[in-house]
Amino acid sequence: MNRFKSIVLPLLALLLPAFLQACGQTPTNQTLMTTDQEPINNDNDTIILGAGCFWCVEAVFQELKGIIKVESGYTGGQTLNPTYKDICTGMTGHAEVARLTYDPKVVSMDEILEVFWQTHDPTTLNRQGADVGSQYRSAIYYINDDQKRIAEGYKAKLDVSGAFEKPIVTEITAFDGKFYIAEDYHQNYYSQNPEQGYCRMVIQPKVEKFRKVFQDKLKN
Repeated sequence: MNRFKSIVLPLLALLLPAFLQACGQTPTNQTLMTTDQEPINNDNDTIILGAGCFWCVEAVFQELKGIIKVESGYTGGQTLNPTYKDICTGMTGHAEVARLTYDPKVVSMDEILEVFWQTHDPTTLNRQGADVGSQYRSAIYYINDDQKRIAEGYKAKLDVSGAFEKPIVTEITAFDGKFYIAEDYHQNYYSQNPEQGYCRMVIQPKVEKFRKVFQDKLKN
């Protein structure tokens, strides 16, 4: 037993920080930059989704065929022009989200929501894995009535089908017109930091699962 401890425990001490590192931890070599509120067009080629850390959401949807652009940001709260540091307090009311611009002739809302619900746990309130707080809530911010109808209908069918053991707690609410784009270093985070601990331990398995399940919907 002593030999086991002497070998394994130091190894765990090295690995544990990578497993426990949450999206809410700011890289020490980065400078936070306040960004201005960015306007959004109210049309049906945009949808805003929250599914935990926006690094994860961004990494998945960047590979989905029909997605033109993915932007990480904040929405749904009361604080004006929030920074990442503000968001990490969990007191702004905002959620970490990804704003998707998509071509409805290539990918439908139903397909987008299928990916959304299969790539995170929509039954855990204000939590995804080690990321805990209201900023990590599961949420759909619809732009128009069609998106609302599709999202609510899809959610109801999933609940009835028993696809998840627990009730879905995904928030479905109207977009209030205020989307704050996140600091530059958050954009394309996974593609630019593939060796970072959180990316390797959390995002990479999620992306690999997505590629396997939705291989016919991947960009070329």
